[in-house]
Amino acid sequence: MDAIMVSGLTKSYGKARGIDSLSLVAGEGEFFGFIGPNGAGKSTTIRTLLGFVRADFGRAEIFGKDITACREEILREVGYLPSEAVFYPGMRVGDVIRFSAKLRGRDCGAEAGRLCDRLQLDTKKRVRELSFGNRKKLGIVCALQHMPRLCILDEPTSGLDPLMQREFFAILKEKNAAGATIFLSSHILSEVQQYCSRAAVIREGRLVACDRVEVLADTGAKRVHVRGNVDIAGLAGVRDVQEGEREIRFLYSGQVKELLSVLCRQEVEDLTVEEPDLEEIFMHYYKK
Repeated sequence: MDAIMVSGLTKSYGKARGIDSLSLVAGEGEFFGFIGPNGAGKSTTIRTLLGFVRADFGRAEIFGKDITACREEILREVGYLPSEAVFYPGMRVGDVIRFSAKLRGRDCGAEAGRLCDRLQLDTKKRVRELSFGNRKKLGIVCALQHMPRLCILDEPTSGLDPLMQREFFAILKEKNAAGATIFLSSHILSEVQQYCSRAAVIREGRLVACDRVEVLADTGAKRVHVRGNVDIAGLAGVRDVQEGEREIRFLYSGQVKELLSVLCRQEVEDLTVEEPDLEEIFMHYYKK
């Protein structure tokens, strides 16, 4: 069964861009990445999936159920973490967690306690006393304590320090191994590369790619750094050029022998050819 099925989903805000004819599928049990720069339409897609906003066109299902007709039934099986969670500032952390569980009609005390211990969240503090990172931890506990079948996480690691990010992803991997589907919306590509099996790339409200992460990253490009008096004008396969004083950096997806043929006729002092990192590879999905 598909955990998420989206077909031709469109949502606009007057003249403002939302999402346009978006279609994608995330299978049950997948650790799925949803990638795009800020403003690409990631949050609009998620809010539409959860029924917080109504789509203009298209359809979407979660676990085979229509998101409009079966919204309440769907939300019982979903854990959602927004990019910025807001809580009543005067409430204590423990009360917020219990209130969240009570809204779902469940006793989540054991799992909530385990999550608070692992995330080092002080349940006695009031929300107004929490840092942004600790408010994010509180959001994580509220989203995951009821053991949802589908976890939808929108920019979940912003505000978390590196140690807490590592622990957070350890928790997600455990839940995924137990059968939960993880839908991770992020603009941090290293997270997607390390944890997701498949990913979709969204730009300006439209899907531009969807495949296994290793396939998306396999462009055949190399990062080239040349020092010396060099001119690469006219060399095919060059992009993202950065020039400095007697040096040039660029991504190259052409034939290596053509690159060497051009460079061997010039004043090259040093040459480095490396595999590019994921951020560099994915920039061509973001650019027009």
